Amino acid sequence: MTPASSVLFVCLGNICRSPLARVIFTHLAAQRGVLERLHVDSCGTGPWHVGKGADGRSIEVAARHQIKLAHTARQLDPTADFLKFGWLIAMDRQNRDDLLHAGAPRDRVYLMRSFDPRLAGEPDHRLDVPDPYYGESDGFERVYDMLDASCDGLLHRMLRES
Repeated sequence: MTPASSVLFVCLGNICRSPLARVIFTHLAAQRGVLERLHVDSCGTGPWHVGKGADGRSIEVAARHQIKLAHTARQLDPTADFLKFGWLIAMDRQNRDDLLHAGAPRDRVYLMRSFDPRLAGEPDHRLDVPDPYYGESDGFERVYDMLDASCDGLLHRMLRES
């Protein structure tokens, strides 16, 4: 796989948003018959959940949408990840700033919701995917909807540019 066909979804702990984005994106790519052309992964900027599975609420919301979420959390490896992945997709502005601080090439770092066509032209502060970890389960459904629209837009753009 080339960096142009590889995408890394990034959040804080890699148990809620980024693994959910990964499986939504792979599900959409499989539906379009292009998954074999892509390399997709997720990670967290922090070490808190390394080696643990996805949050049960992320697993549940994915299952409600007929998507299986099997996952083991990992932390960002700047040395390898910035070479391997052409698309570095941050769930929020803090994740984006953490990627840039770790040395990510600015031209490959994007906010997840910048790919949602409904949000075209919106300022960065409107493009965060909120972290549902400390909230109620309905927050995970809202995050799912945000990620679904954004993953569709990202996949469309990646296919158009490849």
